[in-house]
Amino acid sequence: MELRTLRYFVAVAEELHFGRAAARLHMSQPPLSRAIKRLETEVGAALFDRSSAGVTLTPVGAVLLDEARALLDQADRVRVRVAAAAGTATVTVGILGDSPDPYATRLAGAYHRRHPNVEVRIRGTDLNDPTCGLHAGLVDVALTRGPFDETGLTVHELRADPVGALLRADDPLAHRDSLTLADLADRHWFRFPEGTDPLWQSYWNGGEPREGPVVHAIQECRQAVLWNGTVGMTLLNHEPAEGAEGADGAEGLTVVPLIDMPPSRVLVAWNEGDTNPLIRSFVRLATSAYRD
Repeated sequence: MELRTLRYFVAVAEELHFGRAAARLHMSQPPLSRAIKRLETEVGAALFDRSSAGVTLTPVGAVLLDEARALLDQADRVRVRVAAAAGTATVTVGILGDSPDPYATRLAGAYHRRHPNVEVRIRGTDLNDPTCGLHAGLVDVALTRGPFDETGLTVHELRADPVGALLRADDPLAHRDSLTLADLADRHWFRFPEGTDPLWQSYWNGGEPREGPVVHAIQECRQAVLWNGTVGMTLLNHEPAEGAEGADGAEGLTVVPLIDMPPSRVLVAWNEGDTNPLIRSFVRLATSAYRD
């Protein structure tokens, strides 16, 4: 069995959809289907049940999935250990913003345990670069949020978080159970600098052009609200002043859920076609950390 074919199989097994798996592997669907057929012939049994209802793993496929994951992981470890012995095992991770994330903390611990001899370089970025330097070639992989221009990148969603309006605690709207974007139409919003990815800017401005102060970092967003009564969007379920339940009254800020905004997606992104095993391992561990 070739490692490449096993990677094809794992992609189909995880996506349970040949089209999505082909897109993930950056190939067309017919050669992927042929590769899986050849693998089934080699194994001597069907790996997938294909029906109008979709694709499911057979019992044989489930066994092969466990073995294939272990084998691919071991192959990546070989490459990483050789690179570490040669002194070239480094990976640069871009991280968006300056707020602590318990999932990222969990990921950092898991990655260190898996690759104790790998040097991980962290590059923190302001809110005006959601790719964390990927487009500029400054990082190998990014832990970030969408949406942004994904040209030349591979993007995998880890989680989706609801968002709310960040307001002063004494704002007339602060005690509402929920808000819509229309409720905030006549307010000043914080904005990002000129040249910021337009998809990113549009999302955090609720899809409309806005007027208000320009900010670069999360603390600047909070201070713009606190000092000027500016409004903007933030997350509902993390640290104080980023969650309706966790909003810190001492800070003078609160968050009210926005019911007509799509959730904010946590993403891991890397350069399209990059086969660095350290990146593959990062994506797998990130998927596990954010799912658990």
